[in-house]
Amino acid sequence: MQIHHGYTDPGFVKPVVTMGIFDGVHRGHRVLIDALVRRAADKGGESVVITFDPHPRLVVSEEKKSLSFLSSTEEKIKLLEEASVDHLVVLKFTPALSRMSASDFVEKILVRRIGTSHIVMGHDHHFGYRGEGNYNTVNEYAGKSGFVVEEVAGLRSGKGFVSSSLIREALLKGDLNNANKWLGYSYKLRGTVVAGKKLGRKLGYPTANIKPLYRYKLIPGDGVYAVEIEVSGRTKPGMLSIGSNPTVNTIKGRKHIEVHIFDFEEDIYGEEIEVFFRYRLRDEIRFSTLEELTLQMDRDRSVALNLLSGTKSG
Repeated sequence: MQIHHGYTDPGFVKPVVTMGIFDGVHRGHRVLIDALVRRAADKGGESVVITFDPHPRLVVSEEKKSLSFLSSTEEKIKLLEEASVDHLVVLKFTPALSRMSASDFVEKILVRRIGTSHIVMGHDHHFGYRGEGNYNTVNEYAGKSGFVVEEVAGLRSGKGFVSSSLIREALLKGDLNNANKWLGYSYKLRGTVVAGKKLGRKLGYPTANIKPLYRYKLIPGDGVYAVEIEVSGRTKPGMLSIGSNPTVNTIKGRKHIEVHIFDFEEDIYGEEIEVFFRYRLRDEIRFSTLEELTLQMDRDRSVALNLLSGTKSG
């Protein structure tokens, strides 16, 4: 996949285009992208995905502290590469671009700059100033501009169409089963190992405290998870806790992400690791004593190892 930052002289061959934010590049997105790749092959052209960086909400939203997303731009690029897309056009999202009308976006960018021959759109896709543009907007230009527009139906789940917002909601609720099913892969978090209080070591469960690399990466709901960790070129099983550590932490409101890597005693402070969320084990619990906490962690380890024994990485 060739990556283009902007659209200066792209030189695409019969470009078949789709556009969107594609946060998480989930199974709903894959239905659209797979249709794009097939259509490009049918027409003897090239598949082109247009996306935006930074996420548009980081530009237009007044309150950014509460925003969180399924993927960084780097993660999105990797997922799109796996989808066999020929070209990815990353447009810098600016206040000026946010004010561009949908009709101007079609005429000035899709037609004049990209040279679009065929557009594949999601059933509910909106774009342009205040989301005024949709399939009908593009279809109005199709005839006079000489391109074809095609609408692709969404992927339905038991809770509606699969969407990034549906998956974000599931992760925040700790509904990992549905989130991973809708994503089509295990949700993951990449971060740097930072120093903690080292209380886990005293309990026989040393933990690595994780600081996410992407500031706006969504952190799943509080609880204990069975995970796999890519560390030092290896994949290891482990269990991860998200929350305030109420048994040992007296400071309210501070959230910690701590992972215990099974049978691993290396010093990895300052290193980057990637965690794959496989299963949710339980809620966060406040125990009366450290002994009770240790016994529960013993049970968590046993359950996690049993669940992970048949799990593959990725």
